[in-house]
Amino acid sequence: MNFKIVNPYTGKEIAAYPVNSTEDISDALDRADKYFTFQRRHTFDQRAQQLGEIAKAFHDNAEVLAKTATENMGKRYTEALAEANAAGNIAQYYADNGPKALTPKPYTYLGDKQAQMQYESTGIVFAIEPWNFPYTQVMRVFAPNFLLGNPVILKHAPIVAGCADQFEKTVYSVMHAHGGFQNLFLTNDQAAAIIADDRVQGVALTGSTKAGRIVASEAAQALTKTTLELGGNDAFVVLPDADIDQAVADGAISRLRNAGQVCTSAKRYIVTEANADEFVTKMKTTFEQQVLGDPMADDTTIGPMSSERARDQLQLQVDTAVEHGAEILVDGGAQKDRDGFFFKPMLLGNLKPDNPMYDAEFFGPVGQVHIAKDTDEAIQIANDTQCGLAGAVYSQDLDEAKRVADQLITGQLITGQIFLNQPSNGYPELPFGGVKSSGYGREMSDQALYEFANKKMIARG
Repeated sequence: MNFKIVNPYTGKEIAAYPVNSTEDISDALDRADKYFTFQRRHTFDQRAQQLGEIAKAFHDNAEVLAKTATENMGKRYTEALAEANAAGNIAQYYADNGPKALTPKPYTYLGDKQAQMQYESTGIVFAIEPWNFPYTQVMRVFAPNFLLGNPVILKHAPIVAGCADQFEKTVYSVMHAHGGFQNLFLTNDQAAAIIADDRVQGVALTGSTKAGRIVASEAAQALTKTTLELGGNDAFVVLPDADIDQAVADGAISRLRNAGQVCTSAKRYIVTEANADEFVTKMKTTFEQQVLGDPMADDTTIGPMSSERARDQLQLQVDTAVEHGAEILVDGGAQKDRDGFFFKPMLLGNLKPDNPMYDAEFFGPVGQVHIAKDTDEAIQIANDTQCGLAGAVYSQDLDEAKRVADQLITGQLITGQIFLNQPSNGYPELPFGGVKSSGYGREMSDQALYEFANKKMIARG
């Protein structure tokens, strides 16, 4: 069995990678376990130095990494180049800040007795990662765990097998000991067998809610901790006094970057009646001006979707929404009369709660407009979702924006992150993750270092 790589721009197969054998998997687990023992003789500072070298390797190899991502999943080359460098930035963040974050923490008990909590590695971390950000998603798991001393085994999405191979090659261009990071081409059944292995002490998954439920269940049987970063249906709330030009520009970039295939993109524009006409008119113009084309070309603003299946699934969602009353504000959809897996951006309105697509995640260049009579109704609409990943609030009054953000957190449902007057995004310095059906656990920042750490308490008598 092979994982076939199909270039989304041409629709043609460009490479194939064989699935690893049972023997390959056994050898990889043995190497990772030996590395786990080996690394305990080294300090956080020593691994931080090596992580800095890995960061440089990603920057040095950025063009090759970017071209591979463009060919594997259709990401525009400029976006792919930015992602490859962002992966290097994540590694550098942990090289610079990780050792300090892992400094033992003192405690006092029984009045004057002293104790301290120190951070130690726990074992192999199994990373199951998606195709839409094939480098940064992997680095979010690898970098903090490498610094901590946990070896990482990667199962990447089959359609970006080339990216997985390039990630491993880039790491091992400077890594001194084999076993700290290994990429394997695996089936779901093989992944389940790895999760069941006693040496695996953590499973990190980014993917669909369905995949999250399956992996969490398998890990629970092994009493193995998991972190899950799942989908989002993020609200982009535009209050009455918002700068509409800024909101439109940011909202369009958030919704359409990476051909709309971003978990934290602005899925739902929620605009108050006071500025709805201006917002909708300007957003329609922006959507209509997008240029579909070669993801390697500078003048292309929307590349192809990652696969034929992804394109057709998105079209089915749109068709279902329209059949149940949604209004087409900007027409587009699957472009089946041309090579590649293109989807022309669409803007929908009038999605009511009884529409089966009302709380569905449209994973592609489809925006939704929800009009609220006032700020309170905007908050109500924003909270009317089972997802809880991220969101944005726009207002020229930052105090009002903060008040609304607080209500979004403490209202009917909750979300993991809210950005004020800027689109939601991921930054190495900030914790990233969601709640509810968007998963649990945190990537990035110091918090990622602690997810799969042994927080060992040592108390003096």
